[in-house]
Amino acid sequence: MTLPAWNTDDYDSPQATTYLRQISATGARWVTFTPTWYQDRVGDPDMHTTDETAADNSLRNVIRLAHDAGLKTMVKPHVDLAKGGDRARIKPKDPEAWFAAYERFITHYAQLAADTGVEELAVGTELAGTSQDGPHWSKVIAAVRARYKGPLTYAANYDEYRRIPFWNDLDVIGIDAYWPLADQATTDPAQLRRAWQPIADQLAAFSGRLQRKILFTEAGYASQRGTTTAPYSWTVSKTEDDAEQAAAYQALLDTFDNKPWWAGVCWWMWDDWPDSGETAKSLAYTPHGKPAEQVLRKWWAPGT
Repeated sequence: MTLPAWNTDDYDSPQATTYLRQISATGARWVTFTPTWYQDRVGDPDMHTTDETAADNSLRNVIRLAHDAGLKTMVKPHVDLAKGGDRARIKPKDPEAWFAAYERFITHYAQLAADTGVEELAVGTELAGTSQDGPHWSKVIAAVRARYKGPLTYAANYDEYRRIPFWNDLDVIGIDAYWPLADQATTDPAQLRRAWQPIADQLAAFSGRLQRKILFTEAGYASQRGTTTAPYSWTVSKTEDDAEQAAAYQALLDTFDNKPWWAGVCWWMWDDWPDSGETAKSLAYTPHGKPAEQVLRKWWAPGT
């Protein structure tokens, strides 16, 4: 389960212990944290912290709390655009400068991950405007490995992963699995399983060619009518639909669980922090307190 941060001190919040306990109660074994830096324009040569970047001490704190709760941890640093928009649009005008800055950014978190016993690290997330630059990314990954000895992945968007040239430098293929599965709203898990099948066949073949397992570094569905038509959208509808969200959870787990090439799923996302959510909980990605949570418990914590 992913527990993102939107403010400097989110991971220091008294709510952090509660959220981690709730996540563990679903049967989840891992939690993902997403410290985020920003750049002002898509062509800028570097990225920077803001008051929405999780403070290092708060990240260390929440990693310790997760370990105390019996959860393994993945740190998946993000680079976003300060004024919003798709991070896949980031395409620096000066690649040399940008990759130098990016190496400083990601090795900072590699060292923090090493120091805190983090069990897995993502070297990047959905940076499709840069991810075809194999030589630069290979250099970045080598710098990360010099500091962090655990397994590495990269979180490619579902329409990006086949164009990544540096999978052989990593241990796990990461995919943010937001494939549209339907043309219109549906609560039928069987229909969604049928939509997943050709995708699963392609992923099995891809995993076999690269001899690496595939981890869904993100997957999720808002509690909105039509979420299966655009899983990547926070605003696909203003109509609540817990049943469609639950059907989507069920279909994904039905399709991929026990596949030998599949390393699991990091669901996006658990609850927002108090007073920080821009989307009402009843419409948001969280499964907490909804039928989707019961789907998770059935799969991950039978009998609870």
